[in-house]
Amino acid sequence: MLKLFDVIHIPKQDLHKYKLHLAIGPKEKKEPLYELFKGNFKTWQEGQSKKNFERDYIISLIYYNRDEWIFGGIYKQKGVKKIGNRFKYDTELIDSYRDFIGRLIIRFRRPGRQSYLNLEKWADRLGVIEILRKPYSVDPFPGYENVVVDFDLLKTIIEKEEPSWKAALSSVKGVYIITDKINGKIYVGSAYGDDSFWSRWSIYIRNRHGGNKELKKIIDEKGLEYASNFQFSILEVRSPVTDKDEIIKREMHWKNALKSREFGYNEN
Repeated sequence: MLKLFDVIHIPKQDLHKYKLHLAIGPKEKKEPLYELFKGNFKTWQEGQSKKNFERDYIISLIYYNRDEWIFGGIYKQKGVKKIGNRFKYDTELIDSYRDFIGRLIIRFRRPGRQSYLNLEKWADRLGVIEILRKPYSVDPFPGYENVVVDFDLLKTIIEKEEPSWKAALSSVKGVYIITDKINGKIYVGSAYGDDSFWSRWSIYIRNRHGGNKELKKIIDEKGLEYASNFQFSILEVRSPVTDKDEIIKREMHWKNALKSREFGYNEN
């Protein structure tokens, strides 16, 4: 297997100057990957709870799948400040390997729960699986029956106006379900206006609750970040010419079938 350092050339005697960062979110594992999509990974990485980057350089690998990582760049560490109980690093992206960001898929088995490793110990275990022609981006729309998308990824999709998702979600009416992954409660809603699901779900991205009383209550109590626990799926799709009243009838059917008023977030 091709090794990472067959592609990225760092003299062996300099490996001790580098910290290997396995960027993985605390709850939603792919949070740093979503930040890469949005072009915010550098800022995301610079905020740390401890002094994790006390070396001259950082090589960033971003969690993609089990034992698979996406190259996130090499950064020069220029200093750190303590702000409250967190640390804010000042880093500079090294231009030499900028073109490989989002393109190198690397195989590496993470040692336990460690995310900050001394590069010289692990360099020989970093294998390149694939070099993509274009930087990795959001997966294309998977089909209505396969939509299971967490809030953070949906936020990225909508903010970037990913074409296949926007086209699909704007072209049909129907009924959707939001699941709270913390407590299992659900909310059933419907989409029947202009641009349908795309327009309706965009409102959730803006205010986190979509104007729904029970969801607004939990967001007010726990903060905007709680929305990261919401998962969106589609229960049923109908033609874009379907009458609004028919869509609402289908919404009522699903509320009854799933008991989302008795045990979930639907109030009526």
